[in-house]
Amino acid sequence: MAVRTITDIDFGDLYRQHVRAASRVDKAASDWDARAADMQRRWLQSSYAEAFIARMNLAGATTLLDVGCGPGTIGLPLAHRLERVYGLDYSRAMLEALRAGATERGLTNVEALHRAWEDDWSEVPVCDVVVASRSTNVPDLTAALAKLDAKARRRIYLTHRVGGRLFHPEAIEALGRQLLPPPDYIYILNILHGMGIHPRLDYIESKQQRAPAADFDEFARRIAWSLGELTPEEHARLRAWYERAPPGTGEIAAPMRWAFISWEKA
Repeated sequence: MAVRTITDIDFGDLYRQHVRAASRVDKAASDWDARAADMQRRWLQSSYAEAFIARMNLAGATTLLDVGCGPGTIGLPLAHRLERVYGLDYSRAMLEALRAGATERGLTNVEALHRAWEDDWSEVPVCDVVVASRSTNVPDLTAALAKLDAKARRRIYLTHRVGGRLFHPEAIEALGRQLLPPPDYIYILNILHGMGIHPRLDYIESKQQRAPAADFDEFARRIAWSLGELTPEEHARLRAWYERAPPGTGEIAAPMRWAFISWEKA
């Protein structure tokens, strides 16, 4: 009788199946464009960014590639320690925020690259350090990790959510939807193992929480951002639940945890 082991599992394919089953809502670049100003205000100089940077080793590094850079949450605070920082994002508004942040800091060594994960990266420079902070919720994780590894000369650092959802289970139940939690960081570890990479694992607890929704309309918009457009029936059921639930019940108040995953190039 043949023995089935973990090496028989294609974790990349399993991840893709999980993404499809979880009905993950793919965000267009325009969705992130609309959030660029708010993210620039909230994320720069955050405790999360400080914790991420504290775990990095820049010894011998002169260049950094920040994939899914947003407004420059990681890249900008490091730019004064490096010769060149490249911020890659598919949102033009995020790249504009990155440029504005660099100008405000008097930085002249920051370059914006307009690319998506699935684009051709042949012209993206190989850098000493590659970062992907909270940006690996992608349809094809195996391809994404291979791209990060290929563009790194020395080290790679990334973070991915550790389980959980942002909203209270009762709020989701009120919609009448049966939702599978999205795939979390454990897929990354297993896919990297299959690539012959043995990463280090740490955790960052993000204690900074956004303020509770001011009213139902804002709460419904937050739900729709994460889960997709609500039908009129779902909207009505959610409102009925929201109006009888204790204030603040809708969103999970516990700190969010991020898996901090890193590896060195051989």
